[in-house]
Formats: sequence, C-alpha cells, structure tokens
Amino acid sequence: MKHLYFLAICLLSTFTSQAKQANPELTALAQQYFNTMVATQAPNATNKELEAFLALLTDDVANQHLPYQTDDSREPDGKAMMRKGMTFYLGAHTEYQANLLDTFIFNDSAIALRYTHHAKGIHPQNQQEIEYTQTIMDVLEIEDGKIAVIRKYHE
Repeated sequence: MKHLYFLAICLLSTFTSQAKQANPELTALAQQYFNTMVATQAPNATNKELEAFLALLTDDVANQHLPYQTDDSREPDGKAMMRKGMTFYLGAHTEYQANLLDTFIFNDSAIALRYTHHAKGIHPQNQQEIEYTQTIMDVLEIEDGKIAVIRKYHE
C-alpha cells in the first residue's frame, strides 16, 4: 500500500511539473491572439485592430470554420484574403462580448482556446439584424512563432 501511495505522489508531481512547464511564448501568444481577435469584433474596431491581429499570422495562413468550411488549404495570399474578408465585416457589430474559458498549449506546435461570445449587429451584405451566442474552440497551429492555421470549431 505504501508503494502505491508513493507511486501516486510521483505521478501527480510529474504531471504537475509538466503542466507548469507550458511554453511561455505560446502562452503569451495565446493571450495575444484572443485579445486581438476580440478587438477586431468590437463595434469601434478599425484597421489598427485588424492589423494587430493579422501581424500574428503567417502570410500563407489557412482559416477554417468547421463544420461550415472544410477546406484548410494554405494559400500564398492567405493573410491578404483574411484581411479582405475581415475588413468587409469590420464594425458590423453593435455589441460584442467574449469570455475565454480554457487555454491549452500543445508542445511547441499548437494552441487551443475555448471561449464563449455574444454578438449583435447589422450584417453588412443584407442589412439584416444579427444576434448570436456561441461557444467556440480555436485550434491554432504554430510555425516559427506565428499562427499558420486557424481552425474554428463551432458548438
């Protein structure tokens, strides 16, 4: 019985020390991604907030919204395509709030962020009122300190 107790303590301390050793650069990148992404959705968002977000991405970034968009291809102009799409929706919200629920760091190659968000506004294309509340998980693949792939999983 003493051996089982000792083994349990050893395993617990191993997992605890590994959890404390999460990559600090990726932890900071995760928070910066969330903060800048939220800033792009604010009612008063400008190109300044958009460019701060885009600065975190590789030029060939892939952006996927599952289950709606299944293509995760990286294109040489991925960042430029994101800039065009995000600019179209910039300032469309009259209300936006997000709450970060969980952050997971995987080695030196991936981050997962789970958050809830609520948005209200006017769709820029059809001028219809929109309002939604969702829980989302963003899984980010990292290359050379930048975000190379964004996968948004909608609940």
